Amino acid sequence: MTIHSYKDLTVWQRGIELVVSIYRLTAVFPREEQFGLTSQMRRAAVSIPSNIAEGRCRGTRNDFRQFLRIAYGSGAELETQLIIAKKIFADKNIDYDRSETLLNEIMRMLNTILGTMKEPPPTNKLGS
Repeated sequence: MTIHSYKDLTVWQRGIELVVSIYRLTAVFPREEQFGLTSQMRRAAVSIPSNIAEGRCRGTRNDFRQFLRIAYGSGAELETQLIIAKKIFADKNIDYDRSETLLNEIMRMLNTILGTMKEPPPTNKLGS
């Protein structure tokens, strides 16, 4: 499959699914969390596919790699927030499975892509 757009990237597509999942998940959080954890989690989730898209459209490999790192960081942020939510709302019957599964898949994909984009070691131009 040829990649013509960031929309063709499976990791971006899963990121969009994650955003929808996080919005649905946080919709059942208590109302007093609307401007706290709910807002934080939604922003972190939206940041993942947004940074993938921006990096892909920047045009350089280095830019793309940097924005993938930012997306990965947002994923770690969201993972932390999910852990916090599970502890805070342990007494509520909230299903985190879909969001956690998608996030884990995205993090693995980002890690794999970043691993393939490592810079090659510098060459010795002096010939020694």
